[in-house]
Amino acid sequence: MNSQSSINPKAKIGKNTVIEAFSYIDDNVIIGNNCWIGNNVTIYSGARIGNNVKIFPGAVISSVPQDLKFDGEHTTVEIGDKSTIRECVTISRGTKDRFKTTIGKNCLLMAYSHIAHDCIIEDNCIIVNAVQIAGHSIVQEYAIIGGGSLVHQFTKIGCHSMISGGSIIRKDVPPYCKAGKEPLSYKGVNSIGLKRRNFNQIQINQIQNMFRILYLEGKNISQAINKISDEIEDSKEKEIILKFIKSSERGVIKGILD
Repeated sequence: MNSQSSINPKAKIGKNTVIEAFSYIDDNVIIGNNCWIGNNVTIYSGARIGNNVKIFPGAVISSVPQDLKFDGEHTTVEIGDKSTIRECVTISRGTKDRFKTTIGKNCLLMAYSHIAHDCIIEDNCIIVNAVQIAGHSIVQEYAIIGGGSLVHQFTKIGCHSMISGGSIIRKDVPPYCKAGKEPLSYKGVNSIGLKRRNFNQIQINQIQNMFRILYLEGKNISQAINKISDEIEDSKEKEIILKFIKSSERGVIKGILD
């Protein structure tokens, strides 16, 4: 640990963790083993950082929520093992809604991205440069959000989805799909991403059939759900898609818009 850093004696620092010069570590902070904390990083009270995490210069972790309803309640930011937090990323701790903001394992949060209070970023997500995610949002595993995108509060982004850079995300984005343009619209199945994650062609074809029913046959949501339920063979992917659509509170993005 560098003597030019300010590390509160009550902070718990794991074995073989390196903290570079001019970083600030508050009390009530737990940092795991084999982490690297770069120069000029600020980690406030409530941070819970796993093992093998890298945090680059200028990042601010577990700052007080930018929420006028916050009343000083004890909340946390939790960052999973092997995640990387790049330059000037900001992550706010939770409020009394969830009491924590969560970043999963093996995530990459690129420079200048912001994760607001009470968000859940699940494992293996990539949040590209300057993405701004408002409070209470959920990003499911393996999702990729393109650079400069804006995510409305309480929005849900499905697993294995891919959203183009510069998007404004006001509605929920279903699992396994690509989304782009303005207003944000369904642009097909993320088949390349799925193949990279060892989905076979039978699984991909079934996913494509479900989205064809949802987006290309002119049906409303209820009609599409009923047809998918009746005509598509049961599978994990079918269960995930139907559960996501049925539980959507903001509504899902629309179909292809030219």
